[in-house]
Parts: sequence; C-alpha cells; structure tokens
Amino acid sequence: MSRFVDKLSFFDRRASPMEDADGIPRSGLLVHHPRSPAASPPAPLHPQGISSSSLAQLFKRVGDTHSDLSSTPSSPSTSTFTLELTTPMVPPFVGGVSQTPFVLSFTDLSYKVKRPQKGSSLPSFKSNPTVSDGAVTELSSTKTLLDSISGEAREGEILAVLGASGSGKSTLIDALANRIVKESLQGSITLNGEPLDSQLLKVISAYVMQDDLLYPMLTVEETLMFSAEFRLPRTLSTDRKKARVQALIDQLGLRSAANTIIGDEGHRGVSGGERRRVSIGTDIIHDPIVLFLDEPTSGLDSTSAFMVVQVLQRIAHSGSIVVMSVHQPSYRILNLLDRLLFLSRGQTVFYGPPSSLPIFFTEFGSPIPDNENPTEFALDFIREIEETPAGARELVEFSKSWQKRTLTHKPPAYREKQTLSLKEAIAASISRGKLVSGATDVSAGSASSVQKFANPWWIEMGVLTKRSFTNSKRMPELFIIRLGAVLVTGFILATIFWRLDNSPKGVQERLGFFAIAMSTMFYTCADALPVFLNERYIFMRETAYNAYRRSSYVLSHAIVGFPPLVFLSLAFALTTFFAVGLAGGVSGFMFFVAIVLASFWAGSGFVTFLSGVVTHVMLGYPVVVSTLAYFLLFSGFFITRDRIPKYWLWFHYLSLVKYPYEAVMQNEFSDPKKCFVRGVQMFENTPLGALPQFLQLKVLKAMGTSIGLNLNADTCITTGKDLLQQQAVTDLTKWDCLWITIAWGFLFRILFYICLLLGSKNKRR
Repeated sequence: MSRFVDKLSFFDRRASPMEDADGIPRSGLLVHHPRSPAASPPAPLHPQGISSSSLAQLFKRVGDTHSDLSSTPSSPSTSTFTLELTTPMVPPFVGGVSQTPFVLSFTDLSYKVKRPQKGSSLPSFKSNPTVSDGAVTELSSTKTLLDSISGEAREGEILAVLGASGSGKSTLIDALANRIVKESLQGSITLNGEPLDSQLLKVISAYVMQDDLLYPMLTVEETLMFSAEFRLPRTLSTDRKKARVQALIDQLGLRSAANTIIGDEGHRGVSGGERRRVSIGTDIIHDPIVLFLDEPTSGLDSTSAFMVVQVLQRIAHSGSIVVMSVHQPSYRILNLLDRLLFLSRGQTVFYGPPSSLPIFFTEFGSPIPDNENPTEFALDFIREIEETPAGARELVEFSKSWQKRTLTHKPPAYREKQTLSLKEAIAASISRGKLVSGATDVSAGSASSVQKFANPWWIEMGVLTKRSFTNSKRMPELFIIRLGAVLVTGFILATIFWRLDNSPKGVQERLGFFAIAMSTMFYTCADALPVFLNERYIFMRETAYNAYRRSSYVLSHAIVGFPPLVFLSLAFALTTFFAVGLAGGVSGFMFFVAIVLASFWAGSGFVTFLSGVVTHVMLGYPVVVSTLAYFLLFSGFFITRDRIPKYWLWFHYLSLVKYPYEAVMQNEFSDPKKCFVRGVQMFENTPLGALPQFLQLKVLKAMGTSIGLNLNADTCITTGKDLLQQQAVTDLTKWDCLWITIAWGFLFRILFYICLLLGSKNKRR
C-alpha cells in the first residue's frame, strides 16, 4: 500500500508548536490511527509517523486557538509553518498485540431471491438444484445472489468489492448495510464480534448510493450545512456545525465550488466528480464509524474517480471503516485500497490485500503480466472463465484453499488480533471526538447511550422547511406556471359566466359554474404529484439512517405547500367572484376564498397521498384524473343525492367535490329573501315558455285562482332555499362542508405518513 503524503499547516501558540495544551499533536490532516483508550499518550510528530486527533478534537483546538488569540492581545504573533509528512498507516501496538477498535466481520453470507419461471407456464417437478457458472441456482424458483461470502473490514482501511456487472457487489454492500431483511439473509455480520443491532447501525454508519440524490438549487455549502443540521445534535452550537462543514469542504476538496449550486439538467452546477463528493459529504457529516458506498466512482473520469477515492482514504484514516464496491479501479486507485474482495456470480474468487493478487494468480497458474493493472487482468480473467461450461468453480475452490493456507502461515499476532468489545469501542470512539449523531452519554458508550435521532422533531421540521423554501424560491417558474394556470382558468370561467342574473337560466348557469370551478381546484392540484416523486429517493436515503423522522417530513411538506395555496385561492376568487356576480358581499367573498383554499388543501393532500402510493408520474396522473372524474360524477351536480342508487350512495359521501360544491351553493342560495323564479319565469324551459307573455300571465292567473293564491308577474315562485331542497343540499351546513373539506386534507396527509412508514423500508426481501 502506498504511503499517504500531505502538507499540514499549524498555528503556533504559547504551548509547544507540536502539541496543544492537552498534549495532543496538532494536525490539519484528517487522519486518525486507532489506538486503545488505555494506550500511552501520543508521541510527538516526526517524519516517520503521526498520531493525529479526530475532527471534533481539531474543532475544539481551533476554537481554543481563536479564544487564546482574542483574550491575549499581548501574546506573540502567530507563526505558521508547513511540514511535509510521510505517514505509513501502521496501527499502534499494546503488549505486542495490535489494537483495532472496530472490526466489521461477515461470515458465510448467502442470499437468494425468488424469480418467476420463464418459458412454459406448467409447474416444474424438478427439485434438485444445479450448479451453473459457480453459483447454485434452483430451477425456475430461486436465484442465488450471494453464496457463502466471508471477510472483514477494519478501521483505518478501505475494503473494495470488485466484480463484473451482476457479480453481487451491490448486493453484498446492501447486506452489510442492513438493507436486506434478516429473514432472507443467511450468515452472520458482527462488529467487534457482537451482532449488529439495526438501530445502532443506522446511527454509527452511513450509506452512499450510486446515484447522486441532491437538491439541485442548493449550493454545496448549503447542502452540507443542512445535512449537519439533521445529523449533528442540537447540543452542538451553530458555530461548531459551521466549522464542521468548512472542514469537510476542505477534506472533500470542494472549496472552489462551495458557493456553486448542485445543478440539474436545466441548471448548470458543479461537475460530476464534485457532485459525487458532495453526496459522500452529506452522509459523513456526522463522522460515521462505518461508511458503505455503492460504486462511488461510477460514471466519473479517471481523475475525478481518483480524487473521490483519495477522500475515502482520508475518511478511513480519520477512524472509520470504509466498504465500497468498485467496477474497475485504475492503477492509482488500486494503490489506495487496503483489501480486495473479488466476486463472480455471488461467490468469492479472491480476498486479500492488493499485494497478494499477483501471488494468488501465479499460484493458480495464470501469472499477471508485467506492467498490467492487476485488477484489470483479474476481472478480464474472471469474465473469460465465467463463459466456460465449468464457470469459475475451479477458481472459487482454489480461493478457499488459498485463504486457508495463507491464514495458517500468518503469525498468531496477525490471526488473533485483540479487539475491544463493541461497548468499549463505541465509548473510545466518542471519547476521541467522533461526531456520532446523537451520542449523549460518553461514559456509557453502549447502544442505549446513542439516541435514534440527533434532534427533536420540531428542529427537524424547521430545517426541512427551510431547505424546501430555499430550494423552491430559486425555481420561481414552478409557482408562476401554477399561478398562470389558475388565472387563465379563472379568466375563462369569468368571461363565460359573466354577470349571471337571478333568472332560472342564471340558476342553472350558477350550478354549472360551481361544479366546474370546484372540480378545477382539484384538477389543478395534480401538479403536486411530482413533488414527492422527485424527492422520494432523497427522502429514502436520508430517513434510512435516521437523519429525521418521517412525521417531520410530512409536517414540513404540508407547511411548505400551504402558502402557495393561499395565493392561488385569492387569485382565483378575485378573478371569478365579482365577475360572475356571486352573492354574499364581503362575508360571502371571504367564505368563497376559504372554501377554495380548503379545496386546494384537500386536493393537494389527496395528490400527495397518491404520490406516496405510486412510484412514477406516468402511473400517478391516470389515477388522479380518473378518481377526480368519479368525484365530480358523484358530487350531486349531475345527479342529486336523493336520486343516486343506494349501492352508490357511499361514494357520494367520499367525493371530495361534494363538500365544496354544496358549500358554495349554500353560500349563494341561503338568503331566504332572495328570489330566483318570479311569475311567468316558471314557464321557462317548458312548452308554455313559447307563448306570448300576455297568455302566460293569463295562465298564471288561472293557476292562482285554482289554488286560491294571487299570482302575478312579480310573485316569487322559488327562493334560494327551495333551490337547495331541489338539489338535495339539506343535510349539511356550509360550515360543516368547510370543516369536512379541511378534515379531508388532514386525513390524506395522515394516510401519506402511513404510506411512508410502510413503503420506505428501503430493504430487499
């Protein structure tokens, strides 16, 4: 393994230039050599070795430096010097036995998945498994993705999992990161010899996905700062969090891009390599003990990939276990790796340090040619033998025997390294200053001393809300398009239903306006469908390792989405209410605004709930459109409630359009003094309506005489309440309809929360 070279700058103080007041060597390099808490104090710096502190200790010393400089004006001027260090990563020894605080071991990991039988639909009666290409596969029923994989990863080292596409690299990373349900995974995974608790693993580890899942309109610094707000406890001051972010920006090599937005297809932002490093930074902001990465170099050029792995090496040297999958590393990247694990169709074909790779293939009878990348040769060789009838079976068996032979030849001190218990190792890690998210009791150091979440829910909700507002305000075109759609819809309705009168035709036109207007509120909410779908995988990545609660996300989602609904409601009401000539005055207008806002609230809640159920926009839109059409059908406009068949009456009460439709009708027709049909107007839309008016008056007078009433041209025949009874709008008041509509919005968001609980486990089965 190549030795890591870096330049370090130190600030001289009144204490020794090589040590601070606590006797800890100062270093700008984020490197940590694991040692037991009981070990001797760190030795002074010298050209052959270094014992450096963790990030949290470094922050403390930086803060102390600033305090000393500000409190002692008469102190001598600070002197800055640069020291070039060549640091071999050799763990310290105590009593002749290497002390490695954290060792992640996995033994005989096996994982099978069910697959449908291809070809004939008849069931297969063959039950004996067959061996094909080195992987055991049951005919037509299961496929083995992992087959008895064993190995270990140690603190301060990088374990790289290599293999061709489909070899099981990502599956192994998921297995180690507890992203496969326990019932489906066979074998054991331990940390310091103790089984890993899933909740504890979420707190002390991080998982970096292959895709860069980031908010496009946030800058690099903002992205890392929001991650710090999520993952670092509130007991840490804002200045300390900012210091952590700034140190991480330097560690990731992102200083020049700190104020650049992430970007997407429509907005130019950082480069692909920088985006990948930002993705890594968001997951290591809390200085995790274990870091899993799924092909972090995929899609990057050789230089960007090398820089990413350099960052991972520094993370490992700072006191973390780094496990990553990589497709085909370059020669420079190979020199940064500590252990290699080659897979072929779910089976191990090599496990060991890179220096053992040439020896392994030489003993197998296929020596690696000089001046050729050993990993490229190994991958090409494995790919060639996979295509043979016997597959990689011979190489797999040779790997097993070679592992036993090389392990036997190692000295006992190597084979039986003394390790700390998990409780002691966590306590030592926290005491060294590892920023383990939520660590509250340093002395306990057990799983119970580490909280599940770093912050209370109201802080999570505030940070989520701030992040969403920041991202949204930099894309105003989205709100402008929504506002434009509502204004255009309102303008069309206002010009079609301009100044409706109180005649029978005006009544029918009002009913049509109410039905179209209220249903339009729900249809225009369909644009909320992609909001969560675009954030789904960001949400799953962040909640998978307890960055925040799902309930905090739901509350923040509702808070962020509400202010635009207020503006949209006012815009629609101002465009239509007075132009159409609706009744009620100021109070009627305010209620109209309220019921439109409630409709937007319920509609956006319904669409939000659907976005938690469906997985793609193209699946969601047909569901939204068809369901809203059913709601309009059963709202009471096309067929009144008393005419709906009893077996469909339940859908009438489930219709979201029913309640705002009835509310605006009662707001319009509830005045008992207002008349909508007078005298001969009752003959409109009937055969008598074609008669001359004097004949209509005679018919009206004759009708009055027959029933004992004096009917003339000014007699009120139908009031607003009569219209409500004709439309069967009598079971609820307008305020009841308003509160029910609002309640629908809350109910759908509760259902959305349940969907997130049930559908975001993010584990393979």
